Amino acid sequence: MHLSTEEKKGIFKKFGGSEANTGSTEGQIALFTERINFITGHLKQNPKDFASELSLVKLVGKRRAFLDYLAKQDIFKYRDLIKQLGIRK
Repeated sequence: MHLSTEEKKGIFKKFGGSEANTGSTEGQIALFTERINFITGHLKQNPKDFASELSLVKLVGKRRAFLDYLAKQDIFKYRDLIKQLGIRK
């Protein structure tokens, strides 16, 4: 994985409230977004890497499910999070 432990803790601290709160919906979405961006860059350089392409599709689906859940629970957190992460939807 391209993210170190410190980088993951930073993501969870910024979006999840604390670095120990790894189960928060916002932190998980932010982590998925970071991984999606990394895999997208990898696929631009390696267009025939179909295993990574499959993992990208799965990650996008997981993130979409988390985003749908967050939108149902708290629409204001959802809107704020997609604005911070730069997700178009």
